[in-house]
Order: sequence, then C-alpha cells, then structure tokens
Amino acid sequence: MEKKMSFGIKSKIIIGYLIVIICLFIAFIVLNSQISSLQKERNFIIDHDIEVHDLTNRIEKHLLDMETGQRGYIITGEASYLEPYNSAASSWGKDYNALYQLLNNNPNQQEKLEKIKGSIQDWIEAAGEPTIALKKENNTKELQQFFEKDPGRQYMDDIRSQFTSFRNVEKKSTETRATELDEKNQKIKIGLYGLLLFVTLISLAIAIVLSNSIVNTIKEVTQTIKRITASKGELKGRIKVRSNDEIKDLGIATNALLENIEERNWLQTNIAHAVTMYQGIASVDKLAEKFLFTISEMTGASFGAFYVREENDKGDLFVKQAAFADRKGDAGRESFLIGEGLIGQAALEKRNLLINDVPDTYQLIASGLGDVKPKSIFIVPVLFEDEVIAVIELASLHEFTVLEQELISQVIETLGLTINGVIRRMEIARLLKESQAMTEELQAQSEELQTQSEELQMQSEELRMINEQLEERTKDAEEKSFELEAAKEDLEEKAHQLELNSQYKSEFLANMSHELRTPLNSILILSEMLEENAAKTLSEDEEEYARIIHSSGKDLLALINDILDLSKVESGKLDVLLAEMNMSELPDQIERNFSHVAEQKKVQLKINKAQDVPDIIHTDEKRFQQIVKNLLSNAFKFTESGSVTVSIQRVADHRLTTAMRTVDTDCWLEIAVADTGIGIPKEKHQLIFEAFQQADGATVRKYGGTGLGLSICSEFAKLLGGWISLSSEVGKGSTFTLYLPSLSNGLVDYEKVNFAYEEVAVSVEEAEPEAEITEIDHPVQPVEPSLQNDENVFQDKRVLIVDDDQRNIFALKTALAKQGMTIMTAHNGIECLEMMKNSEPFDLILMDIMMPQMDGYEAMQKIRGELKLVDLPIIALTAKAMKNDREKCLEAGASDYISKPLDLNQLFSVMRVWLVN
Repeated sequence: MEKKMSFGIKSKIIIGYLIVIICLFIAFIVLNSQISSLQKERNFIIDHDIEVHDLTNRIEKHLLDMETGQRGYIITGEASYLEPYNSAASSWGKDYNALYQLLNNNPNQQEKLEKIKGSIQDWIEAAGEPTIALKKENNTKELQQFFEKDPGRQYMDDIRSQFTSFRNVEKKSTETRATELDEKNQKIKIGLYGLLLFVTLISLAIAIVLSNSIVNTIKEVTQTIKRITASKGELKGRIKVRSNDEIKDLGIATNALLENIEERNWLQTNIAHAVTMYQGIASVDKLAEKFLFTISEMTGASFGAFYVREENDKGDLFVKQAAFADRKGDAGRESFLIGEGLIGQAALEKRNLLINDVPDTYQLIASGLGDVKPKSIFIVPVLFEDEVIAVIELASLHEFTVLEQELISQVIETLGLTINGVIRRMEIARLLKESQAMTEELQAQSEELQTQSEELQMQSEELRMINEQLEERTKDAEEKSFELEAAKEDLEEKAHQLELNSQYKSEFLANMSHELRTPLNSILILSEMLEENAAKTLSEDEEEYARIIHSSGKDLLALINDILDLSKVESGKLDVLLAEMNMSELPDQIERNFSHVAEQKKVQLKINKAQDVPDIIHTDEKRFQQIVKNLLSNAFKFTESGSVTVSIQRVADHRLTTAMRTVDTDCWLEIAVADTGIGIPKEKHQLIFEAFQQADGATVRKYGGTGLGLSICSEFAKLLGGWISLSSEVGKGSTFTLYLPSLSNGLVDYEKVNFAYEEVAVSVEEAEPEAEITEIDHPVQPVEPSLQNDENVFQDKRVLIVDDDQRNIFALKTALAKQGMTIMTAHNGIECLEMMKNSEPFDLILMDIMMPQMDGYEAMQKIRGELKLVDLPIIALTAKAMKNDREKCLEAGASDYISKPLDLNQLFSVMRVWLVN
C-alpha cells in the first residue's frame, strides 16, 4: 500500500493563498488586456483624427497662400509674391497624399478628397497659372477682362464648401468612436466588479475549509490527551489522528513520548529492584547466582554464565562462579584468559558484544522437551575503576531488544562496585585469619629485627663513607666534562681557522697563478716566434736557445697546473663531470700522443685491448685522460730501453671482491701501464703517491720532476670511484694498474671501496688473465705541430687587444701583425670603451680579465649592453684559471674563452672560427 502523501498546515495555507493570488493574477491579466484595448482605441482617436484635421488645415493654408501670392503678384508685379505661391503649389500635393493614405479605411472620405483635389487643380489651371502668365506678359487688358468674370472665385468657394463637408463627416466619425469607447469602459467596470466578487467568494471558501481541517484535528488530539491524563498514570492509550499534516506529526511524537516514558518507568523499576537485590550477600558465588536469576527473569534470557577475575601465574584468569539453566555443569567453559575467544575479546576491549547470527554449533538451551538453539548472545564486561573484574554472558531464544540491552548496561554500572565490595569483604575476612597467625610469627621475628637493626646501623655508616667518595668522584667527572667542552670549542675554532686557511690558500693560488701565467704567456709566445725564425735572422744556436726557453716555459706551466689541480682536490672544489666515453678510440688517442715520444727515446710502445671491453663507459673523460697521460709520461721518463705496454681489459666477475660488487656500476675496467724501466723499491710504493715525493734523491737529480703526477693521479682515481695499484721490482720495471668503475648511475662514495684496495690488489696480482687480449699494431709516425697561417681570414682585420701588461701586448701584437692584421691596444676597460666609441669598428677583441680601474667582466657587459654590439666576437684571455672562470666570462658577454699562457695555434684557431662566422 502506498504511503499517503503528507499535506501539512503550511502547505494548505500556502495553496489557499496561491489560489487567491492566481485568481487575482487572472483578473489583472483580463483587466490589463481590456485597458490596453481602450488605450489603443483612445490613441487611435487622438492620433488619427488630429492628424486628419491637421492635414486638412494645411492643405487649405497652402491653397490660401497660392491665392494670396497670385493676387499680390498680379497687383504689384513683384516676383517675391510668387515665392509663397510656388512653395504652396509644390507642398499641397504631399499633404494631400498623406491625408489620402491616412483615410485608406474610409473610401467615402477618399472620394471627397479626390473631388477636392480636382477642384484645386481646376483653380490652378483656370485661375492661377493663366493670370500669372498674363502678368508676366504684362497683358493688362486680358487680366482686366479675366477678373471682370473672375472664374477663380467660384472654384475657391466650392473648395471651401467641400472641406467643410469633409470636416463635418470626420467630426461625426470621431464622436462615434468616443461613444463606442465609453461603452467598452462601462463593460470593463462591470467585469472588474464581477471578478472582485468571484475572488472574494473563493478566498472565503478556502479559509473556511482550511480552518475546519485544522481546528477539527486539534480538537481530536486535545480530547485524546485529556482521556490519557484522566487515566491516573495508565499510559496504554494512544492518540489517533486521521489527517496527514503537522497535527498527525504532533500525535506521532506524543505517542513516541508516551512509549519512551513507559519504557523508562519499566527500566527504572527493574534497576531499583536489581540494586536492592544485592543487599546482604557476602559471597561472590551467591551474588552471581542471584544476579543471573534476576536479570534472566527481567530480560527473558534462557541461558547465562557469570565469570569473575582471579590473578594467577599466567595473568588475569576469569573463572566461572555461577550459571543459569546449567545442564550438568556444562554451561560454558570453566575459565578463560583475557583476549581468549569472544568473551575474552570483550573483556580486552572493555565493550559489550551482541551476536544475533548464532552459528549452529553453539551451546544448546535444554528444556524438558529437548534442546533449542539460542537466537541472540549478549556478552557484557563488568568494570570497576576502568578495570574489568567480571564478565557476564547471556543467551536468549529471542533477540535482545535495545531496552533490554540498556537495562543490562545500567545494572552492570553498579554491579562492579558491589562485586568489588563483596571481594574486599571476603579478602578482609581471609586477611583477618592470616593476621592472627602472623602475629605470633611477628613476635618471634621482632628479636631478630632488633639484631638486624644494629647491623644496619653499621652498614649505614659504611654507606655514608661510600657516598662521600662518590660525591668526590662526581665533582672530578664534572670538572673533566668542563675540560672536554672547552677542548671541543677549541677544536671547533681550529676547524673554522682551517676552513679560512683553505679559503686563503685557494685565493693565494688563484692570484699566484695569474701572476705566474702573465709573464709566462709572453715568454711562450715570443720564444715560439723566435723558434720559428720566420725572418731567418737567428743562428742554429739561437734557435736552440729559443726552443729551450719554450720547453722550460711549458714545464713551468705544467707545474702550475699540477699544483692547482692538487689544491682543488684537497679543498674538494674539483668538479667531476660524468659523461659517455668511447673506449674504442682510446688506443688511437694513446698512439697519437705518445708515438713520437717512443720514437725519440727508441722505446717500443705496445697497446693491448681485450675484446670484452665495452665501447662506451660513463666517467669524467678529462680526468681519465689526465690519469693515463701521467702514467704513460712517467713510464717513458723512467724507461731507457725496452718497452712500455698499455693493457686495457674488463675485470672478470670472479675477480670482483665483495666491496666492488656493492658499487652500483655496469662493469669494472683495468688499465695497466707496464714499463721496463728502473723500478721502484717495495718500501717506497706508498711514498711515491704522496705530493712532492719520489723514490730517492738520485732519481730527482737524474730524471727531474716535482713528484706531483702520481699524487694527482691517485686523487683523480678516488674521485672517479677507483684506485691505482703498483707492482714493481728494482731494475726490472714497474706496472701501475688503474681500477675504474663505469658510473652510469652517478658518483660513488670512495670510502665504500677504499678498504678493499689491498684485497683487490692481491687478487689481481695472483689471478691469471682470462680475457683474450688483442694487440693493436700502429705504425709509429711522429706528429709535428705546425702553425697554420690563413692570410685570407686574418688579412686587414682590425683587432683590439685589451691588457694591462705591456709584455703580453707586445707579444700578441707582434704575433698578430705577422698575420696581416691591424692591431690597436687598450690598457683597461675604460680605454677600450673610449676607443670603440671614437674609432672605426673592430672585427674582434682580445679581452684580458684582471685589469685596474675596469676589469674585463665589466667592460664586456658594457660592450654588450650600452654599445649594443651583441654580434662582435670577444675572446676572453685570463691567467686566473680557477673554477667557474669560463662560465663567468661567457655570462659577462664573452664569445669564447682561452686561459693563459696562450698557445698560438689554439688562439689562431679560435680567432679563425669567429672571424669566419
């Protein structure tokens, strides 16, 4: 059956008002329509009739103007009188057409207008135009004869008579429309009064229906409430309401209130009965039996068990104290631990547990006729001071109602206190018995305690002395902690000082590098020019002197670079740029760089590369090449005869140590440089990897060198995640082996593999090489550097040299002038800007960085910014070859960057690129 739709008082009132409003709205629409119709007719009368009369008067006026102008011209002969005549003659036709169109719904009036038009045209043709023409001809005689007859007067009289008849008809038509309009207005008034009466009747009917619906329903509810009140506390009666509105909701709410009050009365009565039941019970088992019987009677439970907490070695154990409807003592388990089963879980979580979907295997409830499965189980923990001291489980053949659950929960709230009181009384009785037995034992022990008291006094004295000693040691410990704190602060201060020293050292090396490279730049350029002897003015000895000067300058430059590299490594400011490196090109690179050295020293160069070496590895190619070059340079330096062998192979998997396997790498490479030179004593193997150290003084005197190469190689190898091992025997030669990982996934911590260095070295020395080694034979051809001159590129190019050092200016100016270039010089950035503003444009600028007044950075920025010369090639030249110098120069506006001392081949190559572009 569908639920009846609720139709409340508010809805009824709103609908009534809506009906009244709709009726008023309809009346308003009808009235507005009638008023609009009246307004249109009124406007038609006003606009149409007025326009007709206005046009009629204007036509008569035009005709009067024509007559007046005609007569004035005939009498005076002045042409000015013809102006109103001509104007009226051209205008009356327009007004006539407008009037004719306005009367398109009145054919009779249009016929009259046509007659008027004919009369006007007859007057013009018979009296107007002929007389004016006679006057223009000055034919006075004919004019006099014409006016003696004067036919025009008759036309005028006819026209006026026709207009009077026309206006009378229009006036009658206007009066007829006004009368019809009055009749419609009267009908609208009558209709308006009728609508008002209709809306009033509808409103009264709706008000009566709504009021009766509301009042009658309220009366029924009031009478029902009075009957319930007169029943002296009997709450069985209920309110019945037939309407489906708010009054019904009020009745339903009142019935719910009565049911709630009735339930509360039942609940309070049973709670009071249960509380009074506890009085006089002195044992827990009696209390449990009484409670189960009473609560089962109140709730209709058919089965129950009562468990009380006891403490034992296993923890809190809940033991069954009583059962209801027990069948041979099998009503539930005898005991359980907290958290064991559903009942144990309820005790653990301290919350009630209701189960209505009881499984078939649950304990059956026995009766005289058989066993019945319960439908609902209710497990309730009993709390005292937020601790579970008992658990009650009830089973029923029906589901426990919410009211029964609330009854059990409220009774349980006071049951915890009662159980605790009973347990306390039982405990007091037990303790009383035990205290009587213990009193006798205490009397016997009192004498022993007295003896022990004397011993304790002696021990307390000893403890006092020990305590004093401990206090003294505590003071000593505090003093030492203060000393440690002071030492810590001192160490932090020294660490800060070391950091400042490292910074000062870096700045000192940078400035010293600049100061050394600046004069060295002039030495190398001029010595190279002297060595070439382009003018053929030097003797062979002088050319040799120039070669020695140039070679010494390069050695000094290498020493400066080694010191700077070592300083960067020690300060941790050396960047490692990982990228792909082509290992297949390494043998050719070694051949190109060292074949001429091998030929000069008459030493055989062998290069062996295994087949399993990958073509591509990931590492810093620049640092890798520097390590290989240093190792090969040392090998050739200390080998007078025999051979230098380079072996490149992949470390086999079975040779990898545990530490090497932990590194995230694609593979490990082994690059060995073996020579047949002088060898190194075993006790010097570690020493030679330290800075400025060689095997002995004789080696320094005979072969030279600073002892930095191997130190730099070792540090670079660590940065790349590898290391260098040494195997050498005096008089037979040395083998330096570089172990290097392919770092495709980024840098590794060298400390992870450093501790395995000795293990790897031993395993590598003992293992036999298994990879197939392919010897690469290359013809040894010396590669002689040559200075290339491209006259077509450099000829007549204007170059500006900006440098504060006259030696550099002289060297560069001399070298560039020989190439056919026009050279201009400036000593700082300010002079450079002035020359660029006041002289012809330059093709290229060589810009030094460190200059007084305005340095190269600022000068390049102003050239690019203020002078807007964004395409002019600017090559930055600096002797301060420190970290990020190249990036700083390019950001300031440099097109390219070369560090001093300059290599003329490199300089000309860079200039050629920018001049061609």
